Amino acid sequence: MPHIRTDNQPVTQITIVDSEPDKQAEALSVMTERARFMTRQPGFISISLHRSLDGRRIVNYVQWQNRDLLRLAHQSPEFRKEWRHFDQLTDEIYPNLYEVVQVVDSGQ
Repeated sequence: MPHIRTDNQPVTQITIVDSEPDKQAEALSVMTERARFMTRQPGFISISLHRSLDGRRIVNYVQWQNRDLLRLAHQSPEFRKEWRHFDQLTDEIYPNLYEVVQVVDSGQ
């Protein structure tokens, strides 16, 4: 489960993936397989996949213990084995690292 906090926060990577609506389901399938691989890597905390209702975007919300362990997981040959196939399913991929600056919730 994601931990969204301003104190003692992990590394957060949010990746926005653009794809055609007829390719979204297959792109999500590849991303789900990659997520299963990531769960077994050192430093893993959570991955949440979101799809847009118009079928054009996927948002991948990743939390890791630190930046170095996240980079090592991304560089793994097993993670990259479906890279070409994934590129054929997507138009653009925008990964960025973020830090939480404010959390507002219902207080319940």
